[in-house]
Amino acid sequence: MRVLVAPDKFKGTLSAPEAAAAIARGWRVGDPSADVEEVPLADGGEGTLDALLAARGGVRRSESVTGPLGEPVEAAFGLVDAPGGRLGVVEMARASGLQLVPGDRRDPRVTTSRGTGELMLAAVRAGAVRLLVCVGGSATNDAGAGAAQALGVHLLDGRGDELRPGGAALQDLERADLSGVLPEMRNVPIEVAVDVDNPLVGPKGASAVYGPQKGASPGDVEALDHALRRFAEVVARDTDVDVAPLTGGGAAGGLPAGLAAFFRASLRSGLELVMDAAGLRERLRGTALVVTGEGTFDEQSLRGKVPGGVIAAARAADVPRVVIFCGAADLAPPDGVTVRSLTSRFGAEAAVGRAEALLEQLAAEVASTSEQG
Repeated sequence: MRVLVAPDKFKGTLSAPEAAAAIARGWRVGDPSADVEEVPLADGGEGTLDALLAARGGVRRSESVTGPLGEPVEAAFGLVDAPGGRLGVVEMARASGLQLVPGDRRDPRVTTSRGTGELMLAAVRAGAVRLLVCVGGSATNDAGAGAAQALGVHLLDGRGDELRPGGAALQDLERADLSGVLPEMRNVPIEVAVDVDNPLVGPKGASAVYGPQKGASPGDVEALDHALRRFAEVVARDTDVDVAPLTGGGAAGGLPAGLAAFFRASLRSGLELVMDAAGLRERLRGTALVVTGEGTFDEQSLRGKVPGGVIAAARAADVPRVVIFCGAADLAPPDGVTVRSLTSRFGAEAAVGRAEALLEQLAAEVASTSEQG
């Protein structure tokens, strides 16, 4: 029996490749005759680089780039051989992420996405002919201005000087000049993986929804939203791209909006992009059972997250059974789907402290019973 193991990370305990490996080991113990293949997945945010390198192979490189506070950070990127040429995989969180900023220094008025642009350039110079930029977990609210400047876009104030770093500086934007875009970047297709539909501005925009978790006060949120509106106005005039209503443009402090305006990047569901890059649908052919999973299986799991995407892809491929492993389950499964929780089987404390070993054990138990179908 062919079994495809395609989980997301178990946040806080296991990466997607670690979870996939544990499930696969257990399944082979429970059913030694099974042909088990591992395809770790992600929803396009943090963890996508690890998942794609594990699923497709490729190489991991590292580059010293500008961190969100202007200090250097070491950030990884990936190069994956894929249809259409070598794909560069860049996770914004690794270069411009909130986890890089101490709690008492979080301030989206001044944090910059510059390092993300530097990481994109490093991937292209290392041989990528197209880019997948994974957003999420950002410390910034600058609409990708810093990333754009790193790639040669000139964002100028009324005196003709380059804008200083940070979201607040966008209030002073007077002109966007694309004439200096680096030659390497001019014909590189860019796809941005987004998992939210927030626009750039307004009550559901980048500043209002995500600004507070990045350190913005209520007054900061208002000022940052005004600054993003100014950015949108100038960019629409100078690039003929209206980013204000762009669905998903407000993800990650507006980075997708900036990349769409300056580099004609396309925005797609992060999960769909990752499933395509990992070749999930092709690998489902001839599969008798799919195993997926994540840390908590809840109502969000079926709305743009890995379990929901795997269930839909499995049904489209006429795969007869789907099993979901999770740390905790807060939702009844859809028809034809089996859910098994570490917490239910072993208790909450053990589920966190011994997740890898217990996930392997649970997979062996399920594989050895009639639940495998």
